[in-house]
Amino acid sequence: MEDQIIIFDTTLRDGEQSPGASLNVYEKLEIAHQLAKLKVDVIEAGFPVSSPQQFEAVKMIAGEVDATIAALSRAKELDIKKAYEAVREAPKQRIHTFSSTSDYHIMGKFGDPRYGTSIQEKRATVLQMSIDAVRYARTFCDDVEFSAEDAGRTDIGYLSEVIEAAIEAGATTVNIPDTTGYTLPEEFANKILELRKRVKNINRAIISVHCHNDLGLAVANSISAVRAGARQVECTINGIGERAGNASLEEFVMALNVRKDILPFHTAIETKEIYNTSRMVSGFTGIIVQPNKAIVGANAFAHESGIHQDGMLKNRETYEIMTPEDVGVQKTKIVLGRHSGRHGLKVRLQELGYQLTEDELNKTYRKFTDLADKKKEVFDDDLRVLMGDQVKKKKEDYVLDYWQINIGTHAIPTATIKMTVKEQIIQESATGDGPVDAVFNAIDRALNTKYKIESYQVRSVTSGRKAMGEVLLRIRNGNKSYNGRGVSTDIIEASAIAYLQAINRLQGDLSNQTDAKQKTTYSNVV
Repeated sequence: MEDQIIIFDTTLRDGEQSPGASLNVYEKLEIAHQLAKLKVDVIEAGFPVSSPQQFEAVKMIAGEVDATIAALSRAKELDIKKAYEAVREAPKQRIHTFSSTSDYHIMGKFGDPRYGTSIQEKRATVLQMSIDAVRYARTFCDDVEFSAEDAGRTDIGYLSEVIEAAIEAGATTVNIPDTTGYTLPEEFANKILELRKRVKNINRAIISVHCHNDLGLAVANSISAVRAGARQVECTINGIGERAGNASLEEFVMALNVRKDILPFHTAIETKEIYNTSRMVSGFTGIIVQPNKAIVGANAFAHESGIHQDGMLKNRETYEIMTPEDVGVQKTKIVLGRHSGRHGLKVRLQELGYQLTEDELNKTYRKFTDLADKKKEVFDDDLRVLMGDQVKKKKEDYVLDYWQINIGTHAIPTATIKMTVKEQIIQESATGDGPVDAVFNAIDRALNTKYKIESYQVRSVTSGRKAMGEVLLRIRNGNKSYNGRGVSTDIIEASAIAYLQAINRLQGDLSNQTDAKQKTTYSNVV
């Protein structure tokens, strides 16, 4: 008999911790709805105490999305209370609290003598904090998950003691994270097996794993852990997350689907929604999926070698272990054009995972017809890009109203722009090394500032000579980075939109820091 593996998706929490991948409230809500359509079991919606925006996003998702909604908290009463307040309207709530358990983390985070002078005293302090946190969380809801941060590098004796105490305090799920992506598959499986032997009350809780990909082994470690007895896997769409990312949901799920001969497990995931979910997350976060990415990469089902093509034509299974349709990649796409109506657009967008109100549909349709006039044919990828720009956003402080470029073989590139800056109209001109640089310089002059651009990428996201161009850039302010994304049939316009989006996010973050009542540093890596 197959065992069901619970899929705990942390795209909106750990995934959002990817450098520059911050999402606004409405983008997170849109992704959460798609995750529900994908049928993930648990959605970790965020870390509510970290900012008012995080709290608002988790609360909104809890009130609208039909799934178990989890919120992260440190082993502190304030965090736990905020987490519950954020998820209390969810049909099923979960509080996810954590403590550091490896000596590396304990000495790094609890070095202050008030936590004890020896490692044994500090371990005792962390143990008691963990017990108190779980007990307090259980006063709010029955579904409490406890994570032993950096369990991959934690002494098995101490780890067993902490896990047993957490279960005794009321934890219904115990998470064993390989926080630094340090362990190897056999080693990680043995850790799960040892916990099952040593922890006398282990059968009272679900064993979960949360693997990072620093050595490229996150999915392999997750599979090994499941074979050793874990029954929940924490993962993200496209494998995004801290540093090298997390276990990729699509890779883990499809590994179980394809290798049922040796992996007698199943999930509730609707695999035909994988591709749509991947594209939505990529579009909103601005993190491009590498072409050779397993399952969802552009080349995942492409065959160029003559030998491969010949084999495929004779028998598809020669070189494919799954079909594109299995993960929602459609061979034949509906093509929409300038004569398409609202109904046709609405139905196709629903098929791609987007739910629009009539007002939102009307606004999107106007954008669609403008694009159709330029491109003549509008494909699924065009619609995804269009929806990336259509997600409801808060009113931005800086909006580009108009731009003009003068360039030529013997002319100095010059940009003239008109902007709305906090409801004030500003016009500026500037020169640059090229048209994009000139536009950036004009924006800088209009805002009387200049930000360092860390990364600037341009790609075609649709096909044909009139393809939509996407610009992804990242700017830095102090020790924080901010992503911007712009899409247009004109790459200069896309660049300006991306630059302003990054600046708007930066300014919004600065405003939030000023307004936030709690000004502290949070350690939210699990």
